[in-house]
Amino acid sequence: MLDVTRLRVLDALARHGSVTAAAKELHYSQPTVSHHLARLEAETGAQLLQRVGRGLRLTQTGQLLADRAAEIIGRIDAAGAELAAHVGLTAGRVRLAGFSSAIGALVPRAVAALAGKHPDLRISLIDTHPPEALELLRAGKIDVAVIFRYDETAPEPDGVRLHHLLDDPVYLLSTRRGHKLAALRDATWIAGCERCRSHLLALCADEGFQPRIGYTSDDMVVMQALVAAGLGATIIPGLALRTHRAKGIVATELPGSRRHVYAATYGEPPDPPATAALLAALADAAI
Repeated sequence: MLDVTRLRVLDALARHGSVTAAAKELHYSQPTVSHHLARLEAETGAQLLQRVGRGLRLTQTGQLLADRAAEIIGRIDAAGAELAAHVGLTAGRVRLAGFSSAIGALVPRAVAALAGKHPDLRISLIDTHPPEALELLRAGKIDVAVIFRYDETAPEPDGVRLHHLLDDPVYLLSTRRGHKLAALRDATWIAGCERCRSHLLALCADEGFQPRIGYTSDDMVVMQALVAAGLGATIIPGLALRTHRAKGIVATELPGSRRHVYAATYGEPPDPPATAALLAALADAAI
């Protein structure tokens, strides 16, 4: 049977790339880290590490085991958090990851409301894109991922449960009133993150043209600033306009264009009490 402590050592080595950094994170001595790695190789009967100069590099087999180790450790940590949460909301914690406009428009209201009802409940927060948030969720490093998807976005991985929060309208941003998407076929376009970029391309394709993308940024404030300066046009979701609206831009809602916002959890129901409380607070904030 694989030793969890040794899997933690392998995971730390894989993430940091050196025995010294892994030892520092785990609060072990370097000889202790080396001992655990040697024992792990002996237990598995596989060569997991290769010496390169004065350092170590994972073999293909070692990388495979390190990837699995990250998932195993994440699930163990998540199980510990769930057990703590079942003691009661006063002892619970919830780890949340979400995209920027949701963090700005929804999460503060939800967390503030939750703090009023359960002041001892601890909430941690990571700002990241949906694919990265889902990977953290799958690995057990967070409990809730606030994500969005468009109709053309690929389905989420197996085991992920989606809790619908809202359908967010999408707006065309330019500097003149009355503009429609097709009228800006010759404009310079500002593209956002991968999911938003794919939606922009799909919308333009429906209008019979391919946008000429001159700028790329996943910062909604930067995108609005570029539009306000007359440097191009873009599409932007409603939540982003709630949190910031630059002077000089004109926002025109695109009929029938929505991004769907969800809170995602992993595994079979029911959710732990602390997670369920956060889901309810997010749903209330989205109204």
